[in-house]
Amino acid sequence: MTTATAAASKPSAPPISKTAWRSLVVLLMGMFIALLDTTIVNVALPTIRTSLDASESTISWIISGYALAFGLALIPAGRIGDRIGHKWVFFTGIALFTVASFACGIAQTDEQLVVFRVIQGLAGGIYVPAVTAFIQILFPPQSRGKAFAIMGSVIGVSSALGPIVGGLLIQAFGDTDGWRTVFYVNLPIGAATLIFAAIWLPKRDKSAPRPPAGLDWFGVILVSAALVALLVPLIQGQDAGWPLWTYLTLAGGVVLLALFGLWEVRVARRDGSPLVPPSLFKHPQFTGGLILALVYFAAFTSIFFTISLLWQTGLQHSALESGAVTIPFAVGSILGSSQSNRLSQRLGRTVLIVGTALVAIGLIWIWLLLLNVTGTDLSHWMLLAPLAIAGIGNGLFIAPNAQFIVATVDRKDAGSGSAVIAAIQRIGSAVGIAIIGSVLFGGIVTPKPGPNAGAEFAAGFTTASAHAMMVSAIFAVAAFVLVFALPKRVGFGGAPAGAKPGAGAGAGAGDKPGAGEAGRADAHGSAGAHGAHAADPEHPAEPIHAGHGAHAAAPATTHGSHAADVEPDAEPKA
Repeated sequence: MTTATAAASKPSAPPISKTAWRSLVVLLMGMFIALLDTTIVNVALPTIRTSLDASESTISWIISGYALAFGLALIPAGRIGDRIGHKWVFFTGIALFTVASFACGIAQTDEQLVVFRVIQGLAGGIYVPAVTAFIQILFPPQSRGKAFAIMGSVIGVSSALGPIVGGLLIQAFGDTDGWRTVFYVNLPIGAATLIFAAIWLPKRDKSAPRPPAGLDWFGVILVSAALVALLVPLIQGQDAGWPLWTYLTLAGGVVLLALFGLWEVRVARRDGSPLVPPSLFKHPQFTGGLILALVYFAAFTSIFFTISLLWQTGLQHSALESGAVTIPFAVGSILGSSQSNRLSQRLGRTVLIVGTALVAIGLIWIWLLLLNVTGTDLSHWMLLAPLAIAGIGNGLFIAPNAQFIVATVDRKDAGSGSAVIAAIQRIGSAVGIAIIGSVLFGGIVTPKPGPNAGAEFAAGFTTASAHAMMVSAIFAVAAFVLVFALPKRVGFGGAPAGAKPGAGAGAGAGDKPGAGEAGRADAHGSAGAHGAHAADPEHPAEPIHAGHGAHAAAPATTHGSHAADVEPDAEPKA
């Protein structure tokens, strides 16, 4: 067949409506501020600590509380959006996020700030699932990769801008109240997003099928209580001196997690709608992949927490200098993510091995630097190479990891699997900050007053930061080891990549669309549909665009089949 004939036989992509493009702009404005807040606040932590006289545990809660609340809201928010319409879930979440940002900015005590940050995290977790849901609904399958590629770029840019914007704002408005502008920056963007969301986002198509009514609220309460019980002693234990209640609370958290698992099994057996379908865990690769994601995010998120505090509090550099230090990591992440999907098609699991290896090498390098270089002699140039290496590894890992995990489950569970992965990533971040914060603050020794007190404090803070970075490096090495527990290649349902349709636990990658609910969801681009090919190099005919990785890593709706109810060239409704 000639090239011309092949091109002629290839079906052209349906046109993308104006509604889809306008909606994408609105959705990505919301995504931008949610992800900006994950990095911009790290730079403000030292000035927040000074301005509000915040305790060390409070500093950890400012980051961990946001991440935990964000993660816990993802799964129920996706289900609620499927039920009542994603437009109103997105609108409500953005409104709450904007109000919470204002409340964070006017907080007068550290306790108030923690409460408002938790609300802000809940709000972000409420509306972010609507972003991927709308992209699935508004864009035809052939054009969806372009939308997710744009989303991936926004994710990279927002993460890279956070430390720089935060540093500039604090330097411009001063150390006393400059940190408040870090939250105020969300207000104009949030207000504009609300206005355009009301005008441009389509309403839900009332003729579209709805998922079953009801939500596993008791499951939400159980898992929330379990995670809070685990985090509270990890964060408060250092300040409290590790009394008996911290150990009892940790044990209680483990018990509550076990009860949550038993409850989900009970709900599933009664044909209910469990928060986390137990069927996901019948594939060992899925469980192993989740543990890998949990450990990895505990490692890499804590890097910025440690460096920001070291650079400003320990070494007395400005917030802007602190933000500039992390630029190599952000640039490396963008470079790595731009190649991750192409490489994962060819290399399968190997790209995860390379990614985690680079992150581990970078963190071990930083740990050794902090351990052997005197605090006052430490410069940002010394961290440039290891942070860039770790950043490239991070970019290579995140999207393929999420795609790989989703590809191990049945097609009918692809949406739920994506949401669980996104939640686990946030929970891993919260746990990592809690543990690393405890190690960092526990190692700081205040020197006696004297002419060398400043140098001694810098040296002591650098040593404490080295211990914290060592824990991050241990997490990264553990993630590297865990990668080898995953199969080299997978198809849907955990089947080997080359298996025939129907092989393995779920439907094979070659099953015809339309065969039941699973077929409908996959035919219209569920998270698992994109992820399977990224994890399976034996499907080169259907390339995975860079944005698909963002899709799989971002929270997806738990019912991906709504895309089937929308004509690609129509003015879709959500």
